[in-house]
Amino acid sequence: MSPSQPAIAVTALSKFYQVPEREAGLVASLRSLVRRKVREVRAVDGVSFAIEPGEVVGFLGPNGAGKTTTLKMLSGLLHPSVGEGRVLGHLPQRREREFLRRITLVMGNRNQLQWDLPALDSFDLQRAIYRIPQADFRAARDEYIELLGVGGLVSKPVRNLSLGERMKMEIIAALLHRPEVLFLDEPTIGLDVTMQRRIRAFLAEYNRRSGATIMLTSHYMADVEALCKRVIVIHHGRVLFDGALSGLVERFAGYRQLVVTLAAPADLARYGEVASSDGSRITLRVRRAETSAVTARLLAEQQVADLTIEDPPIDDVIEQVFATDSVFAVE
Repeated sequence: MSPSQPAIAVTALSKFYQVPEREAGLVASLRSLVRRKVREVRAVDGVSFAIEPGEVVGFLGPNGAGKTTTLKMLSGLLHPSVGEGRVLGHLPQRREREFLRRITLVMGNRNQLQWDLPALDSFDLQRAIYRIPQADFRAARDEYIELLGVGGLVSKPVRNLSLGERMKMEIIAALLHRPEVLFLDEPTIGLDVTMQRRIRAFLAEYNRRSGATIMLTSHYMADVEALCKRVIVIHHGRVLFDGALSGLVERFAGYRQLVVTLAAPADLARYGEVASSDGSRITLRVRRAETSAVTARLLAEQQVADLTIEDPPIDDVIEQVFATDSVFAVE
């Protein structure tokens, strides 16, 4: 791959499935034996984007949007129906050895470790599969064990570890061959807040040290906010938005939040929608275009001890994006 080429280049990538349909009843069952009725499901429908080397990009969408299908095509597990995806200059569906050595796919709901063996044994199996030199293997293994703080756990059978501990081991195993591209599908799913933060910090550090490209799907917006400056939003198999995370807020959130702390109690409903109230601390939702005017009125008319202006939570913005049936032009 030339240094000027994207790490991931996707052009009109699509995946279609033929799904059988049959009405209930014996007659319908017999009829389906002669004439099978099918409908086409477009899991991914003409997706195009490019990701530069070293970028960490959030790939967002509701359940069934096509996120996992796209990652499976880019990692070579599925063949596209139409279009092309290239990763590090390779066509993933060819499953070339050199390609597989340079990528990894981590799925939060899948287990690749040997259940009855200590994680250390599974790590050694990964070394053999990827033919990693012993010195490189030990250096990577020990570095990741230290970064994730799991030195006291790697000798325990995997079945005896908690979900969060197993996920840490999964990530170590997936990165032992030091991949240049990481496809992460819900890597923190089901983990508690502390575990989520530890894994986010680890992934950010891996990106910083290695310059690896990361494509991340997650339903936890804290993962996206902590790791990604850019997001691609997909819905019904098509791209709705591709740009900066801050641009997503600007485009789809028509309001901002004013968090006001008052020196004396007052009713602020006339200034905007009261989103929450906790004693003297009130959060107002105000139309984005009216933010400056409302702020000036508040400061002039009320005894304001403190006031901050915030964008709405990214969860609210994403929910608004998914609520629309229209497909917006990609920026």
